Amino acid sequence: MHELYMKQALVEAHKAANEEEVPVGAVIVYKGEIIARAHNQIKTLKDPTAHAEMIAITQASAHLQNERLNDCDLYVTIEPCSMCVGAAVLGRMKRVIYGANDPKTGACGSAVNLSEPALFNHTLEVISGIMEPECRTIIQDFFLDKR
Repeated sequence: MHELYMKQALVEAHKAANEEEVPVGAVIVYKGEIIARAHNQIKTLKDPTAHAEMIAITQASAHLQNERLNDCDLYVTIEPCSMCVGAAVLGRMKRVIYGANDPKTGACGSAVNLSEPALFNHTLEVISGIMEPECRTIIQDFFLDKR
């Protein structure tokens, strides 16, 4: 099941790469249905907050017409940063499921752990390593091409 949704997040990551954006993709699932999908658009929108996760969270909130994203799962190709984990916590998301760790900015345990139980008034379940090789490869290839 997780692979099905992560494949959709990878489709979004490829869109980002084609737009010369860092290839990160995200989808949000509610009751078995994808209700939001996005990819990084930081350069395109000239907005440092235009991460795939943030755009998807905005879309999901609009779709549900609610700032609370209870029972929603966020699938993202790379471990979310502190801004994105913070938004998931504030939105009361159920789970964050990601592919590859991000040792420099990952906020689900790699660089910091904002998903640690009892740290905030809401705790996210975190699942990592879903389609990890594919998620790691797309981002590594992007940065190798830039060097």
